[in-house]
Amino acid sequence: MPEQRLFYWYRPQLNISLHSTGRMWLVAGCAMLCVIQSAFTDNGQSLFIALITLFTALLTEFLLTWRVSRFSKITDGSTAASAMILVLLLPNQIHPVYAALGAAFAVTVVKYSFGGLGANWLNPALGGWLFIRFSWSAAFTDALSTQPSIAELASAADISDIDNSVTAFFNDSVFNIAGVQLPSGYIDLLFSNNPGLITDRGLFALLAGTVVITAFGINRGWVPLVFLAVYGFLIRFAGDLSGIFWNGDVLYGLFSGGTIAAAFILAAEPASGAKLFPGMLFSVILGAVLSWFFRYLCMEYSGCFIALALVNCMTPLIKLFEDRFFISRGGRSAVPENYL
Repeated sequence: MPEQRLFYWYRPQLNISLHSTGRMWLVAGCAMLCVIQSAFTDNGQSLFIALITLFTALLTEFLLTWRVSRFSKITDGSTAASAMILVLLLPNQIHPVYAALGAAFAVTVVKYSFGGLGANWLNPALGGWLFIRFSWSAAFTDALSTQPSIAELASAADISDIDNSVTAFFNDSVFNIAGVQLPSGYIDLLFSNNPGLITDRGLFALLAGTVVITAFGINRGWVPLVFLAVYGFLIRFAGDLSGIFWNGDVLYGLFSGGTIAAAFILAAEPASGAKLFPGMLFSVILGAVLSWFFRYLCMEYSGCFIALALVNCMTPLIKLFEDRFFISRGGRSAVPENYL
């Protein structure tokens, strides 16, 4: 990863000297691939929501900044990336007006009311999602009400031939060595055509996008791995909270509820998170634990998003801890070399 410099004390959030425009547009492009996969099986509804959300976010930013910057703020890609991430978190059957209002809220309130890029304490996409989720909770819930469970997906009538073939291949060549068998139904989760979150419906494209994002060093590769490891362990250990331990469905937990987007995009997003390794590690573990808590104990399907929003809210306290115990001891200008 290219050498970067941290200006810790200028703003409450991250400022990296490395030019970020390319990173932002790359994230937006990877998110669009996920949207396109989802749009193939919902008559273009996902793409329509994405275009409305993106247009609203860019228009809002232009109206807020045109006197000062004209189009320079729009072309930096930060608002486009936030808008596309917000789209991933929404159901594909949500009304486009709600998506547009969430985008306007994300840009106006979450991003620019705190000073613009690098100064927001909450991820703008998460802020827009929270606005939609709790302002129109009934509409949000209705948009997910017809989403099938893994038991329904695994019924013989609903399993595709591709799923059966791929599952049989892995069972014969990989899992057979370990003496386990992969049940049918999970491969279909990568190409879901059922109503649900856009990030889940375009999961295969999203996984490909996360490889690109990680390869370009846009996120810190260890962050999503730690998040998924802790989250998966809790799912496996606690199961469905029925009192039977070590029986939880880890694959379904990771392939649904926006978990992959939460791990690779939201949890690993540097601008609204901790800056030094101890704070980042604490934030990631806390986010994974809270994600399990909201998803399985509170029965909130999108619990990962609520959990990471709460972790964002705690970021100033975590940063204060970092300042007191890591930076201030070495002087205000002494930033540890291993802060990444």
